Amino acid sequence: MIRLVGKERSAPVRSFFLVASLRVRSFKIRSGSAPIRGELLSGRFAPQIMPIAYLTLEIRIEAAHSLKDKRQVVRSLKDRLRNSFNIAIAEIDVTDLWQRATLGVVSISGSRDYLEGLMRNVEQAATRQANNLGAEVVDSFMDFVEPGESTEANGA
Repeated sequence: MIRLVGKERSAPVRSFFLVASLRVRSFKIRSGSAPIRGELLSGRFAPQIMPIAYLTLEIRIEAAHSLKDKRQVVRSLKDRLRNSFNIAIAEIDVTDLWQRATLGVVSISGSRDYLEGLMRNVEQAATRQANNLGAEVVDSFMDFVEPGESTEANGA
């Protein structure tokens, strides 16, 4: 059910993704003192660029008869997924349609394999939770951004 998407990204997905596409820096602090400036410049504490995965979930809420019903289902689904997995999740295509919602899920890790497994688990859990809430996951798209890939080159 997960489909890998190429370079084409819609504007809301791009803006949601750009917020999560920060460089992750790791510094090892010695007991009682901060790293010395020379150590930072020598590359010993150089920034690490990590892969980022994002998943777009398109949801249909058949039982929703108002925006209040839609918000209740979307909020519940977001909270349940956020509590179960180490992810960031938000509604990205905010529309006034009562029976449609699009959620964006982002995670970052040092391992692409871990991210792929995580996103597959999130997609399965979202399908299960949506069914429990009276909704259904109509479609899902997964994409990765590898180290060194520029998001601004795609017209972002």
